[in-house]
Amino acid sequence: METKKGDEAVREALDYAFNVVSHNLESRKLELKFEEIGVVSFVGKGIARIRGLPHVRSEEVVLFPGDRLGIAFNLDPEEVAVLLLDKSEKVRAGQVVHRTGKVMEVPVGEELLGRVVDVVGRPLDEGEPIATSERRSIERVAPAIMDRSPVNVPLETGVMAVDAMVPIGRGQRELILGDRQTGKTAVAIDAIINQRDKDVVCVYSSIGQEKSEVAKTIADLRKNDAMENSVAVVASGDDPPGLNYIAPYSATTIAEYFVDKGQDVLIVYDDLTRHARSYRELSLLLRRPPGREAFPGDIFYIHSRLLERATNLKDGGSLTALPIIETQAQDISAYIPTNLISITDGQIYLSPQLYGKGILPAVDVGMSVSRVGGKSQLPAYSKLAGDLRLTYSTFEDLEAYTRFGTRLDEDTRKTLERGQRIREVLKQPQFEPIPAPEQIAVLWAVTAGLLDTVPLGDVPGAKEAIRKALRERLPEISSRIGSGEKLGSQDRDLLLATFKDALAA
Repeated sequence: METKKGDEAVREALDYAFNVVSHNLESRKLELKFEEIGVVSFVGKGIARIRGLPHVRSEEVVLFPGDRLGIAFNLDPEEVAVLLLDKSEKVRAGQVVHRTGKVMEVPVGEELLGRVVDVVGRPLDEGEPIATSERRSIERVAPAIMDRSPVNVPLETGVMAVDAMVPIGRGQRELILGDRQTGKTAVAIDAIINQRDKDVVCVYSSIGQEKSEVAKTIADLRKNDAMENSVAVVASGDDPPGLNYIAPYSATTIAEYFVDKGQDVLIVYDDLTRHARSYRELSLLLRRPPGREAFPGDIFYIHSRLLERATNLKDGGSLTALPIIETQAQDISAYIPTNLISITDGQIYLSPQLYGKGILPAVDVGMSVSRVGGKSQLPAYSKLAGDLRLTYSTFEDLEAYTRFGTRLDEDTRKTLERGQRIREVLKQPQFEPIPAPEQIAVLWAVTAGLLDTVPLGDVPGAKEAIRKALRERLPEISSRIGSGEKLGSQDRDLLLATFKDALAA
């Protein structure tokens, strides 16, 4: 009897042990995971070729050893060509590469405001790590036509020559182009600085510039209190060409987060010349067929799909784009400039001749145009803009003609004198944006002839006197101009009388 009881106890203990083991095996059952891997077969400047990865998708992120990233770009039958997003020194042939199953994404959110980040969203300003709750793909389809609204609200740059004669509206794409060292970035930075108190978020995308230039630009933005509502997305000239290629797309995705929340956003691409060169370099390394000037055939599509994302949404905010392009020897008929001129809604051309004469900003009024911005201008501007542009263009033609020493009649002389004074009031130091009401006040005074008798050397002082008179004596009219009200004849008479008194004082 005792033996039977002992056998039963052992059997029960064994059954219990086997049940526990079976339960644990079932609860911790290992599942086989399918994973594609490839092997690096070639490494070049900014690219790598990989054998394997038969199901990888276009623009999918792949992972190299050391958590280095790349983007699948060419999907050939025998191999995959990848753009490297990190330094290629430690990437070697024979290394294993893994798929991630995701396209390239970038963190977005309010946490990015005031920060300087790289193209992937990593901080470059020695600040705290950035933790955002959302990530978005850098490639997004542009809004449909039916989701867009006409451009009808001005985006004031604070630059008188631009706001008066080449106006920009919120949701517009306005190209800034000119030769090297003509002040293209300066105009764009002034536009960003002027948004610091206008509830407009700004994104500055630096593409392929020297790190010292980028540091100076960001320091200028901080000094002028413009970084609080701005994000700087930086890909320097030392970075791999793949980072320079995706830089503007990452910056646009960051900007679109705020647009979708109903905010107005200004984005500056500085500059798309370097972007095009980076893409050309990558395309030639990837053995894509070269076309005109060795640029690949899809270079127009590369820029158009980027700039088409700028718009004024019906149910949302607006994204205003200021792409910058560098010309060579004033050749605006070159391949990339003509491509971008046809994509954008106008251009601001900066002349090296005006820059050399010290006429800053060096906006060439005759070669600059805004195709849609005029409809968004403040009503007080619209009364001035047509006459101002005509008077200034006539003056420039006459000035060129009179260099030959021609004798002048009285009307021609007066036109020249007024044109010279218009040019003087349009001169403006950098980092000193002028509010729209004060711009209009100065332009009313000069077009009405109040400055015709003022010596050219005294015009800057007269300009400041007019601005001060508007601020201190006519604050009500100033606020009405800024709110978009039309001015009657009595208002204009009061303005001119006040300015006469200010100039006579």
